[in-house]
Amino acid sequence: MPIVTAKGVLTALAALAVVAAGSSCASPPAAAPQSSAGSPMTPVLSVKELMEHIVDPQADYVFEAVSVDVGPKGVVETTPTTDEDWTRIERGAWVLAEASNLLKLPRKMAPDDVKRPGGPGAPELAPHEIEAKVKANPQLWNSHADALRDEAVKVIAIVKARDAGKLFDAGSALDRACEGCHLDFWYPGDREAVLKDRSSKAYITKPAPGSK
Repeated sequence: MPIVTAKGVLTALAALAVVAAGSSCASPPAAAPQSSAGSPMTPVLSVKELMEHIVDPQADYVFEAVSVDVGPKGVVETTPTTDEDWTRIERGAWVLAEASNLLKLPRKMAPDDVKRPGGPGAPELAPHEIEAKVKANPQLWNSHADALRDEAVKVIAIVKARDAGKLFDAGSALDRACEGCHLDFWYPGDREAVLKDRSSKAYITKPAPGSK
């Protein structure tokens, strides 16, 4: 099916106007213009590079929005308090939401010179193994991308409401969305260990709203 662009639609409308005007003069109808094809999307980054340069840095704005640091000075809690703090979180969440679409665009898993992370026997799969899993189950891959988008959109709503009390849980949900994809496609052999570690951790109570 040809792709109809905005330019093509405008051109078609203009042609129809000419036909309508010319019909009263008994002139022959003008031929309908052909729709111009859209420019193809050409990925620049591999999935690995997309994660390292876009997804991970922006996710950190969400993950680090609230924190509890226990050290020599006691318990130091951090939450967003200024417009600049909130804007940084919002930008990160918007980028994550759009990055979910980039992840659905077929592209290489990693640069050609990247082999199995950690060397032979490492729990991470090699790029070609990950790519094979994605090709075998693209619906699952896309569902993880959708989960990333959904959690990012929830963060945006929290930012707009300036509800710092919900950021801790939102960051945890975003982390689980990322981990779910990793366990299916990146290091599936570590699923049992990761889930066991997650269930055995004790978490400090999330920071109170307004703390910094």
